[in-house]
Amino acid sequence: MMSSGQTVAVFGAYGHTGRFVVAELRDRGFVPVLSGRDAGKLEELAASFPGLEVRPASVDDPASLDRALAGTAAVINSAGPFAATAAPVIEAALRAGIPYVDVAAEIEANADTFTHFAERAHAAGVVIVPAMAFFGGLGDLLATVAMGDWTAADEAHVAYALSSWHPTTGTRDAGTVSRERRDGRRVRFTNGKLEYHQDALPSLKWTFPEPVGVRPVFGEFSMADVVTIPSHLAIPEVRSYMTVEAVEDLSAPDTPAPTAADERGRSDQTFLVDVVVRSGDMERRATASGQDIYAISAPLAVEAVRRILAGQTRTTGVASAGEIFDAADFLRALSAHLSFELRQ
Repeated sequence: MMSSGQTVAVFGAYGHTGRFVVAELRDRGFVPVLSGRDAGKLEELAASFPGLEVRPASVDDPASLDRALAGTAAVINSAGPFAATAAPVIEAALRAGIPYVDVAAEIEANADTFTHFAERAHAAGVVIVPAMAFFGGLGDLLATVAMGDWTAADEAHVAYALSSWHPTTGTRDAGTVSRERRDGRRVRFTNGKLEYHQDALPSLKWTFPEPVGVRPVFGEFSMADVVTIPSHLAIPEVRSYMTVEAVEDLSAPDTPAPTAADERGRSDQTFLVDVVVRSGDMERRATASGQDIYAISAPLAVEAVRRILAGQTRTTGVASAGEIFDAADFLRALSAHLSFELRQ
């Protein structure tokens, strides 16, 4: 099945990541349908993309979501906080019988998607892929590739080196919602389950591949990888790390939002994701690097939709990227956006 002319609804199309998703869909030959709560912002976005249909919808109005998804081949949800948007848009996708992909970084929202929709989506034969983004999807693809032929491992470590982190309004809002949902506690994946705690983040150093090298990081900086990786890989300890400068940027209340630095609208932020899986005294490693953590979520989500619609999937129901796709092939397909290396 070719992507040419296929319509894909984008909920939250006018958001920071949503705009990248719309542009990527058009570049790949899809026809985006612009949706979201604010009709004015949708019309403003449509002026930049002549000919695209605008379908305002609200998560508290199921009929409006049904109208937004009518006749589309799939939906990409890029509207956070996903604690509020994921379930209503998934329900609409199930009613429409179409695949759902989102870019949620919220740990609890992603866990809820697996918990509440796995059986129904599988029974309906509908594909739902949460966290198909920089946080959650990319780390899961890398961990899956690193595992190779291993059926289990003792630990997975996901280390992020961001040159800076200028958070969007959506990132700040999602962070607020997540903190409220866990009463200000931190979360980690240990002993095979999510654990909430009050411990301070440990400080340590991580040796990234060159040119990044040794950098101070905060340990247990848990992102959506603690949901996606254990959802299908037998790894009881999943730990993530973030460079100290990036955490300080994110934590500061006055860090400005990202600004465009190239013709595609990407910021000048660079990233390197270093994933190590360990089994006994053996270690396997996969890394990826690129530019702009928000912008890279668009090709990740759009490639997911392309593969789902083309039947290049390994399962149905709710599944993370590494479970449903050929992880190495998926990463290679993003070579225009991402440098990927497997280092055994």
